[in-house]
Amino acid sequence: MASLVLPKGFTYVVASTFSPVWLLLWQSIAVGRARRAAGIKYPQLYAEKAEADASRQAMVFNCVQRAHQNTLEYLPVALIGTLVTGLRRPLLAASLMGAWTLGRVLYTLGYASGDPEKRTQRGGSLGSLAMLALVLTGTWTVGEFVWAEMQ
Repeated sequence: MASLVLPKGFTYVVASTFSPVWLLLWQSIAVGRARRAAGIKYPQLYAEKAEADASRQAMVFNCVQRAHQNTLEYLPVALIGTLVTGLRRPLLAASLMGAWTLGRVLYTLGYASGDPEKRTQRGGSLGSLAMLALVLTGTWTVGEFVWAEMQ
């Protein structure tokens, strides 16, 4: 039976992969508040264009909802990149996941202004840079494992 030995420091990887739980809870609360303020009823996912054009609150709801949805779209990539990278470089992986999570907070705060252009201002693009780094380091780590297996 094969066993897996996790590297020293992998606890930081585990801790960092839990940080998006708090991010998603916070985003969900923000979406609910914006939904109530805009009067958008369930199951409507977004305010219609006419609603958003007529109401700033509806536009803010769309922006907050989109920030949350975008986070959900990228979360699997961030988690996989963190876990794979963490098998060789746990502190780097944990740091990048922390940067991604912080970047998503900044992204959400910018987007929640109601102006979609502000989503990457004030550090909102930090998450994109961390995501790129996780994809690249994860790919490199997979290559290392495959190369070692071929030897």
